[in-house]
Amino acid sequence: MDMYIDSISELKKQVSSFDHTVGMRREGTVIKAGDGIVQISGLLECKYGELLEFENGDFGIAFNMEEEYVGAVLLSNSCEISEGQKVLGSEKVVEVPVGDELLGRIVDPIGKPLDGEGRIKTKHFRPIEYGAPKIMDRHPVDTPMSTGLMAIDAMIPIGRGQRELIIGDRQTGKTAIAIDTIINQRHNDVICVYVAIGQKASSIAQTIKVLEDNGAMDYTTVIVATASDSAPMQYIAPYAGCAIAEDFMYRGRDVLIVYDDLSKHAVAYRTMSLLLRRPPGREAYPGDVFYLHSRLLERAANLSEARGGGSMTALPIVETMAGDISAYIPTNVISITDGQIFLESELFFAGVRPAVNVGLSVSRVGGAAQKKAMKKVSGTLRMDLAQYREMVVFAQFSSELDKATQNLLYQGERLTEMLKQPQFSPFPFEEQVVLLYVIKKEELLSVPVKKIGEFKKEFLEFIKVHYRELLRTIQKTGEFTDDDKKLLDEALNTFMVTFTEEENK
Repeated sequence: MDMYIDSISELKKQVSSFDHTVGMRREGTVIKAGDGIVQISGLLECKYGELLEFENGDFGIAFNMEEEYVGAVLLSNSCEISEGQKVLGSEKVVEVPVGDELLGRIVDPIGKPLDGEGRIKTKHFRPIEYGAPKIMDRHPVDTPMSTGLMAIDAMIPIGRGQRELIIGDRQTGKTAIAIDTIINQRHNDVICVYVAIGQKASSIAQTIKVLEDNGAMDYTTVIVATASDSAPMQYIAPYAGCAIAEDFMYRGRDVLIVYDDLSKHAVAYRTMSLLLRRPPGREAYPGDVFYLHSRLLERAANLSEARGGGSMTALPIVETMAGDISAYIPTNVISITDGQIFLESELFFAGVRPAVNVGLSVSRVGGAAQKKAMKKVSGTLRMDLAQYREMVVFAQFSSELDKATQNLLYQGERLTEMLKQPQFSPFPFEEQVVLLYVIKKEELLSVPVKKIGEFKKEFLEFIKVHYRELLRTIQKTGEFTDDDKKLLDEALNTFMVTFTEEENK
């Protein structure tokens, strides 16, 4: 009898605690699977870009909305998806974890840690696809994003909130420029996000090692989608990186994001589109490949004070074949961005590094963000270098040159040598101003070309020891006055005496 009473009371308890609210889960069935592409029937109310969960725990993204079925791409390389499996619609898009907890971490495009340091403890998530800031929410670009590279900061300046394309053949130093820029943000209070798309795991490991060795990982997040990852993972990688950077931007911080590189991103999207049987266009890319990158890069902005005053500067990288910048993807991205830094193989193999072709490189808004001191000392530098490069070609066919042409060649040789910079050793702004001021002084013509590197190094050391206050003034005010010029002229004359004496020994 007692047992009967206990059973009745337990049953009453279960009935009273029963949740009688009706829930509806949208469910579909896999009708075809292969090559990372799945066709699903039954998901009639599915939306484009919706996150789908498969019976075995894998996830996918809805891409094709057909009358009878939904075409989806898998986010993993799993071969366990088979016909007849159930698929659930989640009614949400792919989200990634965001926040300060991601600084110093290495994650995959869905936020899974790859650095072995445990899970990311954040409660904040952000959708990878998000609308670009409206025109009225933006502020003109007016603050420099210093790269630490004289050739770029002087001739092709980048501003915070700008989108500057780095373009060139493979192995010409594209990634090196981006990494130098990240390293140079050590003392600039700029958060960095580096997105590696479709690269070899060994190459990515080397890049991360450089960032760690230079103390840059403290303020950097790395998103990795290697060449062995699926095409959908490579496809969502830059959007995931952009979402992480956006979180900082909308909280009023300055962010630098590097997409390395968008050529491989476009190839991943083409792979997915062809497998989904979308109509191919030029170079077999789908018709919306322009929108693929425009909706990503338009999210970079310099926000107005009313929106928090944050900024996101984008450095997309695009690889060319045999220097052909008129190919489909390069022309697309050039038309979306605010300028490009074109790296040339010939210059790179001639030892000019960074191998910037000043004739084909341009910054459409960065000049407005240059500090007054940099504007003063850079002056006609770009024009002089372009003329020198043209004259070098012309001089090869002429045996006799007039005095003016010889002087232009002499100065151009020294100018080129002064602008050479070793990898991973960016110059602070004030040191760049000092070097760019002396770059066209007559005293430099007396220094042999092979001694220019030595001159540059020793002159900087001399200034740091004897004229430290001058460097502080330039750095603090951002200006280069007549008094500063006189002081620097005096320093140059004093230094040239000792440098010449040592050279003659």
